[in-house]
Amino acid sequence: MTAETPPRTHAAQPWLASYPPGVAAQIPLDRYGSLVELLEEAFRVHASRDAAVCMDQRITFAEVDEHSKALGAWLQGRGLAKGARVAIMMPNVLQYMVTIAAILRAGYVVVNVNPLYTPRELEHQLKDSGAEAIIVLENFARTLSEVIERTQVKHVVLTGLGDMLSWWKGPLINFAVRHLKKMVPEFRLPMTQGRTVTRFKQALSQGAQSQLKPVTLRADDPAFLQYTGGTTGLSKGATLLHRNVVANILQSEAWFAPMLGKLGNKPLTIVCALPLYHIFALTACYMLGARLGMMNLLIPNPRDIPGFVATLRNYKVNMFPAVNTLFNALANDASFAKLDFSELVISNGGGMAVQQATAEKWQRITGCAVVEGYGLSETSPVATINRLDVDGFNGSIGLPVPNTEIAIRDDNGRDVPLGERGEICIRGPQVMAGYWNRPEETAQAIGPDGFFKTGDIGVMDAQGFTRIVDRKKDMILVSGFNVYPTEIEQVVNMHPGVLECAAVGVPDPHSGEAVKLFVIKKDPALAEEDLSAYCHGQFTGYKRPKYIEFRDELPKTNVGKILRRELRQQ
Repeated sequence: MTAETPPRTHAAQPWLASYPPGVAAQIPLDRYGSLVELLEEAFRVHASRDAAVCMDQRITFAEVDEHSKALGAWLQGRGLAKGARVAIMMPNVLQYMVTIAAILRAGYVVVNVNPLYTPRELEHQLKDSGAEAIIVLENFARTLSEVIERTQVKHVVLTGLGDMLSWWKGPLINFAVRHLKKMVPEFRLPMTQGRTVTRFKQALSQGAQSQLKPVTLRADDPAFLQYTGGTTGLSKGATLLHRNVVANILQSEAWFAPMLGKLGNKPLTIVCALPLYHIFALTACYMLGARLGMMNLLIPNPRDIPGFVATLRNYKVNMFPAVNTLFNALANDASFAKLDFSELVISNGGGMAVQQATAEKWQRITGCAVVEGYGLSETSPVATINRLDVDGFNGSIGLPVPNTEIAIRDDNGRDVPLGERGEICIRGPQVMAGYWNRPEETAQAIGPDGFFKTGDIGVMDAQGFTRIVDRKKDMILVSGFNVYPTEIEQVVNMHPGVLECAAVGVPDPHSGEAVKLFVIKKDPALAEEDLSAYCHGQFTGYKRPKYIEFRDELPKTNVGKILRRELRQQ
């Protein structure tokens, strides 16, 4: 908040009277000048603790400190200017822990990339961000090789499972390697004229021979470009500044500290099954974990439920962030119910609505209630969380975290009375600076008073708890990931057999929502199997239409705009 946008009156903030004991409504956020200061302090304070474990390979905070300095020095040696964008394209492996810290410490901006992107999706993100370097697990280098010539990427760092196994000692859990390799066949990126291709271990070795040059970072310097969907066009990068992410770490810490404090000062373990390229895991697992000296239990492939449970059997976990899809899959696995949950104190749900049936089953099995929260890439992401000291599931997204305001507004931007529906708007230090290189869309999303318009429709009660009841935009939320219909429609309309199409979200018991595609044929011979195969090559998994329905016509307005709302209701 700035001097021009003072807090509203206490009467407009009913949540303050509902705050849990031990959590202040306002906390100091100016302790660190940058996210790097926070991380370097964490590496120093928790040096001897394990920062992460993956496939039974461990890395301490001291090792993350050492190796990120080396990789950061190597990146600086490529001649990249301060603020250059560096992409990461990996699943949850130990190298990710090192790479994020290295990029930030070298003075660059992290661009997280879904490793399962199709070439089209990857090309857009690399070009839009202007990424000049990328660190990629070699299993996914084939996709990169198809688009790299059309991007600004000059330096590629390849890493693989072999790097990890020879670098960190310990036994290997074979199932994890097996399933990780199945995700994408291994492929080595060929040398490309004008670009460098370096192995991860080689970059570390070379970087260790030089010194990481100190970089003056300001709180208002960009730290991450977190790509997210919109209602029009392609995905856009939410520009998260150092101060945005630092604020959200401290806000989350303030909320969780009373509960975690009951466990004492011993090292704690947080499950990181959500992908680190997603904002939820980035903040709730990596950043908060580092701040509190927690060990991240990295799960490269959470879809392998038997393997996931086999890993959990070896650890007593304390904090379990997840989306409804994952909570549900585990709660319905018989072997999961046999695990030891005696030290699990926080199960925090986000990314998508947690279903009551899932929450109740999870609590019966684990004895730990699912605490639902809410946020977006644009809010770093945490904006609201439910109280941890109240047992059970209430179906709300909770209360605004410290230093955060929620306003429920009508289409004219006016606050509506408590109990009435309106658009959820958020103001706080965690709200992004704007969309990367998109000033018009930024102006539409963030009002002059600093409130970010989420596009979600909610109702706030007299106690300050908010419930989401609808979405203003046509966004589809699949397992916590944003899917925007326009992108689906633009790509499907390129198929020669398609005359017209519309994509909508429909309820799905496993993923919250799924994409349904309505199609008018141009080629009468077009079959559902043909279109499914086409979509498989164009979209990453969560974006692919799960249902395809052929129609003779689509409902439209009198000016020809397709009425997606009517399709959703049919």
